[in-house]
Parts: sequence; structure tokens; C-alpha cells
Amino acid sequence: MKPTTHTIEHEQPRAVLVSLVTQEQKRQEAYEAEHSLAELVSLSETAGVQVLATMSQNKETVDSKWFIGKGKAEELKQLIEERGANTAVFDQELSGAQVRNLEEFLDVKIIDRTQLILDIFAQRAKTKEGIIQVELAQLSYLLPRLSGQGRNLSRLGGGIGTRGPGETKLETDRRHIRNRITELKHQLQEVVKHRTLHRERRKKTGVFQVALVGYTNAGKSTLLRQLTNADVYVENQLFATLDPTSRNFELPSGKQIVLTDTVGFIQSLPHDLVAAFRATLEEANEADLILHVVDGASDMMATQMRVVGQVLEELGAHKTEQITLFNKVDLCSAEQVDMLTTGGECMRISAYNETDLERLSERIEAKLMGECKTFRVPAEKGDVISLLYRVGEVLENEVEGGDMLIQVRVNNKEYDKLGYLLAHYAMDQRENEGENTEHV
Repeated sequence: MKPTTHTIEHEQPRAVLVSLVTQEQKRQEAYEAEHSLAELVSLSETAGVQVLATMSQNKETVDSKWFIGKGKAEELKQLIEERGANTAVFDQELSGAQVRNLEEFLDVKIIDRTQLILDIFAQRAKTKEGIIQVELAQLSYLLPRLSGQGRNLSRLGGGIGTRGPGETKLETDRRHIRNRITELKHQLQEVVKHRTLHRERRKKTGVFQVALVGYTNAGKSTLLRQLTNADVYVENQLFATLDPTSRNFELPSGKQIVLTDTVGFIQSLPHDLVAAFRATLEEANEADLILHVVDGASDMMATQMRVVGQVLEELGAHKTEQITLFNKVDLCSAEQVDMLTTGGECMRISAYNETDLERLSERIEAKLMGECKTFRVPAEKGDVISLLYRVGEVLENEVEGGDMLIQVRVNNKEYDKLGYLLAHYAMDQRENEGENTEHV
């Protein structure tokens, strides 16, 4: 007789989502309660949670014991029983004591926004660096909350909120976690050192680095794939890709640059994640140019742009030259398209439109390589001629009388460094404008 095989399947999380809006949050212009709750629904679905219902509460301040008030907790318990939920997901971060109190009262697993995001990251991490960073963020989050994780720690087999290192929490205590955090930080330092060496090599070879940044699901990975034919995972979901992907990209002139897709940002990004993923996000900090990809079809576009700006400022990358790309114009209404800025360093594009991609390639080249300028330099001025070859890409040179006419593509940043010297020799190359040539 064939032996009977018993398969243990984890029960799918069925959740009620809870949001608390305090007076302090209402005073913060950047906080959008409805958007945050809608985003929590998307996050939950991305993590594999079946969302049964949502509940929100307006309250003066947070309840130190129940987070929401006791009356609201009783209302939540009734809703959980009616819907047959086994999980409650909160849109804000909870303390260990609040988790413990709510678990005992509601008799379901309690997850907060940070833990949910960490869980998604644990599912998405594929490279050694990504796995280290996720585990470091999870343990940093867990350490001050050990006293409130009773029920979670007692449930073997993991599930939402306990993937990755969460499955070994039963065997850990504060000392073990601190030791593990120290070990992970050491491993991460080695990764940072390795990445820094790569950057230095790139700088020595003169290869330009361009970083794609933006709110999660803005279309960064799609843009990378369309520009470089990269075999990157593209899906209409939050944090579809986590680990940074770098690919070579050829500009219209034939020059090769490196294009890197970074992890997407999100409102209320956990501080532990910003700290742990600093090594990855350094790609944005070290880039010669940042392409800020914006979901132009999103109703929350302004808020999302503000969140990205805040994270870039925290990383120290806000001073790097940027081009803002209003993506997904193919999904916008005519009114939405008209509202998107096109002046300055902004472009309206669709990642699936070949003409838009060509325009973007030309804009990137102009930003990195600079404009074509022509210099008339006396042949005996070898130092100036040598300088032009060093700072720019010489496209053409010819002798005219006793002078050298040198056409150079020079980066604006490098051109500014030369200051008065090159300004004295330069004339813009403009067809049919007959500008006078300056003589030395």
C-alpha cells in the first residue's frame, strides 16, 4: 500500500487593514491618509495577503496601550470575527507593547506597515547584498520589539511578517540578535568596499553613471529594459524589483554609459530600510546624472515626487544633476498630459514609445557629454589644445591659416571649471550664423 503523504500548507493571511489618523498627521501637508491606506492595500496584496476590509479612525493622539482606542479595538474585533480574518495590518508603526496587547485582545496576528514592507523585501531580495540588507533591517526592527512578539515567535512556519530571519526568531534573544547585526554590518561593509572599488575603476575609465530613481511602480525597470534590452523583471506591482540592476547603454554618439535601476521609494519608508539599503542607494549618490522617473498618470504624483526628493536629500544626492521624466503619458488623459511640466529639466515620455526613448537618449547625451563648441586656437598654444583634448571629446579639427579650429563636445560642468580661459576662446557652433571668430 502506498504510504499516505501529509502536506502542511500555510494558511493564507486574510486581513482587516487599519489606519489611524492623528491631529499631528493632519497638520503635515505631505501626509495623505486616503492615499496611505490605498497604498497599504496594494502592499498587502503584493505580500500575498487577502484584504477583507479596511477601517480608519480619526483620533487626537495615539493610544499608548491599544494604538487605536479601546472602543475601536472592540469594533475591530467584531469586524474580524464577522469576516473570518486571521490578521490585522496597521498602516502605522506599532510598539512591542501595542502588538502584544492587540494580539491578546483580538486573537489574530498583528502586522504593521514597516513589517509588511520588510516582508515584501524579503521575498524580492535575490542577490547576496540584498539578502544581507533585508535581514539587517528586519533584525534592527525586531530588536526593540522582542517583548511584543510573543504570538508571532510561537508560530512556526513563518508566513507574512516572519519570512527570512523571522523563521529563526524562536532561537534568538537580544544578545544573539545584536551579534548577528554586528556580523551583518561587517558583511555589508565588505560589499560597500567592493562597490567602491568598482566605482573607482569606472571613474578612472571615464565611464558615466546614470541612476534611475523614483517612487515604486513608476516604471523604472520598464524604462531600463526598453533602453538596454535588459532581462529585468517587470510587473505592475510595488517593489517588483529590489536589487539594483546595472546595464551598459549606448548613447547616440556611440559612447557607452552605465544605467542603473535602484529600489523604488515609498511614503513612510522605514528608517531601518533607508539605513540598511544605503549601500544600494549610494548608486544614486555617486551618479553623474539622476533620472527621476515619475508616474504621470498617478493622482498622487505631487506627493510621490516629494517623497523621492526627501529620500534623495537624506542620502545627500539632491545636488546631483537631474532630469525629471513624467512617464506613462500613454495612460494619461489629455487634461493630465497638459498639466505635466515640460520646461527646464523635465520631459513627458512613455517607456514604450520609440520616439520618446530617442529624445531621452539625446537629452542624456547632452547632459553628460555637453554641447558641441568650436575653438579657434593659435597652433603654438599647445597647452590650450592639450587642455581641450583632456576635458572634452574632440569631434573634428582642422588647420586654418596659423590657427587650429577644434570642434569639441564638452560637458557643462567641465566647461565651467575652465572658466575665463576657455570662455576667451569659445564660440558656439551654430550653422549659418556667421559669428565672428575670436582670436587669441
